Amino acid sequence: MSEDLTNQVREALSVVLDPHMGISIVEMGIVDGIEINEKNKTAKIVIKPTNPGCMSAANIAMQARQAAESVEGLEKVEIVVEGHMMADAISEMVNK
Repeated sequence: MSEDLTNQVREALSVVLDPHMGISIVEMGIVDGIEINEKNKTAKIVIKPTNPGCMSAANIAMQARQAAESVEGLEKVEIVVEGHMMADAISEMVNK
């Protein structure tokens, strides 16, 4: 079942586009990981921008959270940004 949810989350994230490239963040490899906890009905998604100074990282992370929250069966989505010079601040802001 968690594999099904993982695939559903990945599919939901595929509609989020990198604003500079116009390509799905899934196709670009910006989505670095998806962890599903079925018991708690939560998803943890790791976003790793291609540029450590990407000015769109916060926007991408917020769109990713909103897209993943649309997946039926999940109650909470956490976004973790890695590899960005403001990763901690963006992660904190997006998960409020």
